[in-house]
Amino acid sequence: MAKQTFTTGQVLTAAQMTSLQQTAMGGGSTTAKTASYVLVAADAGTVVQMNSASATTITVNTALFAAGDTVQIQNVGAGVCTVTAGTATVSTSATLALKQYDAGSLYFNSTSAAIFFAVDAADGMTNPFTTTGDTVYASGGTTPTRLGIGSTGQVLTVASGIPSWATPSSGSTFSGASVYKNTSQSIATATAVVATWQVEDFDVDNYWSSGAATRLTIPTGKSGKFAIVGRLTYTANATGMRGISLQKNGSTMGGPNVQTVSESGIGVGITASWIDDAVATDYYELVYNQRSGSTLTSEPGGGVYYDIFSIAYLGA
Repeated sequence: MAKQTFTTGQVLTAAQMTSLQQTAMGGGSTTAKTASYVLVAADAGTVVQMNSASATTITVNTALFAAGDTVQIQNVGAGVCTVTAGTATVSTSATLALKQYDAGSLYFNSTSAAIFFAVDAADGMTNPFTTTGDTVYASGGTTPTRLGIGSTGQVLTVASGIPSWATPSSGSTFSGASVYKNTSQSIATATAVVATWQVEDFDVDNYWSSGAATRLTIPTGKSGKFAIVGRLTYTANATGMRGISLQKNGSTMGGPNVQTVSESGIGVGITASWIDDAVATDYYELVYNQRSGSTLTSEPGGGVYYDIFSIAYLGA
């Protein structure tokens, strides 16, 4: 029932009383609309129900409603119905765009201003998902945005404040090499002799080549910290000391690791390890040191190699 003006002594009919009760309970007579509509004064206290498959608007103008008047608005059509401020002001903390089966109440706090109270609990986040594994993030304040599922092996990362899927950097996979001898090498006494390598056990990212057979060289893109392990051997001799040292770019890193030999019938092998910072093109070499007074050799490989040199990238 539209808003009525009553006079003293007026008698209401049963139908009028029923309609007034509906209005008091939030109902009221329903005006069905199938196209965009501009509210009129007679809509006060009624339900304006939109039923259109296309997008529509309900326009609110001034000087039609008094303070305290209400208009219930419903949308049962598939098209979105938008409550639109014409010459009046319409405020809301929800949304003025009503999807199918959304509803709300226009309450006028003056002849030119109304507040729209949405009563549909579904006016929260619209489901943005399309694929199993999708996630959601806020792309702008309270705006929910779909982030599609990434590919196998990708990791979630953030760039400029926005999450995304990315392939891990190469630092997340192994990089390094190990080389060894399969023949013996002559080692002069009291002389720093750089070890030469003949065979790759493995080489990920090209640290070694036969053209630079003494070196393990840091490849492009692998600057950072490295674990380095070396083992050098000497044939049996009872005189003097034996040692091992590491060179970086041709200069010895610290003093040699020394082992004194006291039994003439036993060869000796010395193992040492280092952790060092390096950049691309830096190179490392292992160095023999012995003070027997005569030339010695490394233990021959013979299928079971003894002298080894390895490097592993630990990360930037």
